[in-house]
Amino acid sequence: MNISMLANVPVIVPVLVGLAALIIGGVVGVWLETLFASKKVNKNKAAAVKILEEAYQEAKTVKKEASLEAKQEITKLRADFDNEVKEKKNELQRQEDRLIQREEFIDKKELALDKKSETLEQAKEDLNKKQQKLDKVIEEQTSVKDQMLTELEKVSGLKKDEAKQILINSLTDEAKISAAKTVKKIEEEAREEGQKIAKNIVSLAIQKCATDVTSETTVSVVSIPNDDMKGRIIGREGRNIRAIEAATGVDLIVDDTPEAITLSSFDPIRREIARLSLEKLILDGRIHPTRIEEIVEKVTRDVENSIKQAGEQAIEEAEVYGLHPELVKILGRLKFRTSYGQNCLKHSLETSYIAGLLAGEIGADVKVAKRGGLLHDIGKALDHEVEGTHVSIGVDLAKKYKESPAVIHCIEAHHFNVEFNSVEAVLVQVADAISSSRPGARRESLENYVKRLEKLEEISTSFKGVEKAFAIQAGREVRIMVKPTEITDETAVFLANDIAKKIEDEMEYPGQIKVNVIRESRFTAVAK
Repeated sequence: MNISMLANVPVIVPVLVGLAALIIGGVVGVWLETLFASKKVNKNKAAAVKILEEAYQEAKTVKKEASLEAKQEITKLRADFDNEVKEKKNELQRQEDRLIQREEFIDKKELALDKKSETLEQAKEDLNKKQQKLDKVIEEQTSVKDQMLTELEKVSGLKKDEAKQILINSLTDEAKISAAKTVKKIEEEAREEGQKIAKNIVSLAIQKCATDVTSETTVSVVSIPNDDMKGRIIGREGRNIRAIEAATGVDLIVDDTPEAITLSSFDPIRREIARLSLEKLILDGRIHPTRIEEIVEKVTRDVENSIKQAGEQAIEEAEVYGLHPELVKILGRLKFRTSYGQNCLKHSLETSYIAGLLAGEIGADVKVAKRGGLLHDIGKALDHEVEGTHVSIGVDLAKKYKESPAVIHCIEAHHFNVEFNSVEAVLVQVADAISSSRPGARRESLENYVKRLEKLEEISTSFKGVEKAFAIQAGREVRIMVKPTEITDETAVFLANDIAKKIEDEMEYPGQIKVNVIRESRFTAVAK
């Protein structure tokens, strides 16, 4: 080692020491950084584990909620499916019932056509017999003419031309008299034949339309389980009965009648709502003003639905389509309306049937006749609420809901308020009269009924030769027994006509009355 190097030793040593310290500091710094990083990683790992655990718990909760929601949705879908299946079954059942009704209607129509064919055949046979009789009369007249010519030539000794002229003059006078008699006879036969044909057409129409006898009432009676229920219905200081009357607009009559309460109202729909509400309250047992209002409100909705369904069923049965929905609802209100005890909706259906059948028989417009018949009394559904006659109300309704002028005229003319200008309007009026006057259609008081029968028998027995008279068929027919020694078969015809004429002049009655005169002679001998 030389002197220069030794001289530099003091300088190198500090440098080496500083370099070593720097290296040691870097190593220590790296170690410390690694140590801190390891702790931070461990802390982050713990946080990550905690987050994973929380996410797992949340996922389990979400899965559980989703499972419950899925089960609820499946239950709801299953209930909806069951309801839909039930509705489909009900619809299929209704369609099946309608098909059965149509099949029955077709069978009845075929039977009526068969009867009509038999009637026509019988009429043809009658015409053939009349033609044969006419030919025979002509032959007899020719024979008489030849005999007269021969006798005239022998007796008078006149020339042929002179005798011919005398004979012509004689025959001309006789021919005029004979022609007058023949014309009168033909007119009578034509009149009788026309009446017979008209009666056949009407009877066929009535036979095709079979309806129930009506026995509607103007008040409703609600049965109660016992008389203690009357006190509950009246309530403390009458609060319950006042609540019922205020909610329904119907008067409740609670009297001594056992186990019964009477409802009185001019409005049949309100009376029906009150009846159903009272029956539900009695079954429920909770009778207080709040419950009464709830029941009445619910029953009102049910009755409105029933009215709509009745209107829809009526147009379906009558096969009259295209009515305005509001007109259908108003038509359904006739279900709760009566006239002289006859249900107005059934009467309207019956009128529609008969008018359509008559129109089909004579070649008129069947659709207009049926539609006019169904709507002819539509005004009666609102005559408790709107001023005016049911005819004017019906005409206004038909105009409001855009019915055709032909249908409006049927409504307007069915009570002779205006002159008829269509065949269909006449048929609607005839069908209305047939439906109203048929036996059992309308009630009359017992007193008037008995008086009418007595008057009918009194008129019949007032004629000479009448032995007994019996009014039958609810006064639609009278059978008269005559004395065979005083009344002959020829005079019996005139007697029947005279009695019918007197009945027409002195009595007022719906429809027509048949007069039957019965003459019988009996001769008895005993062989020994």
